Amino acid sequence: MDLEREVLVGMLLLSFCIPGFCNLVFEVQHKFKGRERSLNALKSHDVRRHGRLLSVIDLELGGNGHPAETGLYFARIGIGSPPKDYHVQVDTGSDILWVNCIGCRNCPKKSDIGVELQLYNPKSSSTSNLITCDQPFCSATYDAPIPGCKPDLLCQYKVIYGDGSATAGYFVKDYIQLQRAVGNHKTSVTNGSVIFGCGANQSGELGSSSEALDGILGFGQANSSMLSQLAATGKVKKTFAHCLDSISGGGIFAIGEVVEPKLKTTPVVPNQAHYNVVLNEVKVGGTALDLPLGLFETSYKRGAIIDSGTTLAYLPENIYLPLMDKILGAQPDLKLRTVDDQFTCFLFDGNVDDGFPTVTFKFEESLILTVYAHEYLFQIRDDVWCVGWQNSGAQSKDGKEVTLLGDLVLQNKLVYYNLENQTIGWTEYNCSSGIKLKDVKSGDVYTVGAHKLSSAHSLLVIGRLLPFLLAFTLFFIH
Repeated sequence: MDLEREVLVGMLLLSFCIPGFCNLVFEVQHKFKGRERSLNALKSHDVRRHGRLLSVIDLELGGNGHPAETGLYFARIGIGSPPKDYHVQVDTGSDILWVNCIGCRNCPKKSDIGVELQLYNPKSSSTSNLITCDQPFCSATYDAPIPGCKPDLLCQYKVIYGDGSATAGYFVKDYIQLQRAVGNHKTSVTNGSVIFGCGANQSGELGSSSEALDGILGFGQANSSMLSQLAATGKVKKTFAHCLDSISGGGIFAIGEVVEPKLKTTPVVPNQAHYNVVLNEVKVGGTALDLPLGLFETSYKRGAIIDSGTTLAYLPENIYLPLMDKILGAQPDLKLRTVDDQFTCFLFDGNVDDGFPTVTFKFEESLILTVYAHEYLFQIRDDVWCVGWQNSGAQSKDGKEVTLLGDLVLQNKLVYYNLENQTIGWTEYNCSSGIKLKDVKSGDVYTVGAHKLSSAHSLLVIGRLLPFLLAFTLFFIH
């Protein structure tokens, strides 16, 4: 680590915060499944956010995306030879895969979310290779040769997140163990060689033991992402899908071409760091919001960001304020309370879908995203509900132009990213069922089902949860 250069490989957007034909499936777990969290912890997560032809790759999924438990999903993947299991957050809002490494400074030593933390050791894997600054991957990642580079200097990375948290280290190449679909609900183990970050120093929340994981698996569009690397070597097509189940927990995450269910798509805005799609209209209860003329053609031409690594949904102030007026206007007698200085909460003992309107977003190519009241309102106690919509203008200097749609609106929908065609699509779906993906090499179609990894014990948080619930109860007694 003598290379004195800190280059920003990836950054979360908000300050608040191929010729390949393989289908892969990943088992992903909601980070706080079974663990009720304070609303501050919920918001803190969003602040941080910021070869041989194979078949379908199945990344087994699990967990519960309920906002009050913090909507974060993680997967278990094998790395090295012999492989060891690592638990990594699955995030479509960032690019590189990185894991904590042996000798890491300020890496968490334990986790309160029910996983056993591991430190990757390149010397313990017979297939590992260090990436030096003179190798093509390094210069391509930084779009230029590295000044002062010598053949024995390692290629370094640094990722800074919006709250100031950072991960820094060096790049390593090793085998990643994946689950290849070989039949309906059947997989076999296969390997792919991937360059990823070996975390040598963590700062801020990334060093926290209470919410610790082994790293982050980015599914962004950059060439440094695992998906792009596998696609470049002919291992997979650059297409993937996820279906996050907030009802039964768990869900589906797979790399491959979705053939069923059928869904409509919208173009991805070109030349953006994230998955941006063009938003044309917002309706509440079937009535379009009265927004400034030309709003979407000017300030918001970058579109709305689709990001599974974010829990809530953030709207520009010009959209957020009239939307909230319409939603809360449906129940004018509510006694509203502000919790944690940012969440609008209230008592309501009826069916929220009967009492509050549906919100719909219309995108290019007439793709509609429907968000029901039970999805944008989340229950934190009996009859106590909070609104998941957030004012992005209140979160950052540039927030007035940001629309970011996280798990709050993506859950219970199959979301399909086709980077070959530069489109994203979705449809309402039962995420506890299965989807069909095509093995392009053989033409076979396989059913990939839902998964749910084992979760942390809910008893772990009773001690810290009780004071919050008591405070909240007193807050509403009048």
